[in-house]
Amino acid sequence: MGSLIPEEALATIGTVVSRATGEVRRRDWQRWAVSVGETNPIFFDAVAARAAGFREDCAPALYLQYAILGVTRLEDLRADGSSGAASGNLQFPDAPKRMAGGESWEFHDHAYHGDEITSERTVRSIVQKQGRSGPFVLVTWRATYVNQHGAMLAFADTSMIARP
Repeated sequence: MGSLIPEEALATIGTVVSRATGEVRRRDWQRWAVSVGETNPIFFDAVAARAAGFREDCAPALYLQYAILGVTRLEDLRADGSSGAASGNLQFPDAPKRMAGGESWEFHDHAYHGDEITSERTVRSIVQKQGRSGPFVLVTWRATYVNQHGAMLAFADTSMIARP
């Protein structure tokens, strides 16, 4: 079995491959919360949030990943349907099929209306493996999410599978 991992991709291990910043907006997180069935009043009502120990109503923790997303025109999407921005546009010409491999989050603080969130995604590993249906590439990243004061809000370890 030949390598599916180009040298250029291997050279990204340990480097930040994407950085994005976005502003947290109450209306946006509340729309997101409703769309995923989130009903916790701390996301909708400042009085309830204060009663629960927060300074005001706050954004749901998983909303962070959406607060920093940009907008990509349909004609600019890659063949796999992704903008490639979050992956740093890592290329695997011999393994063009992509799918999510997993995700694990650790939360440290909440984001509030008007916060500016910055995310940096660093490649942790790129390895080729052999599965039941053939070889694949497993890429893992760590994404950090900090606010405008430098406070760590969360980090996420995610992986992607690339197949021939």
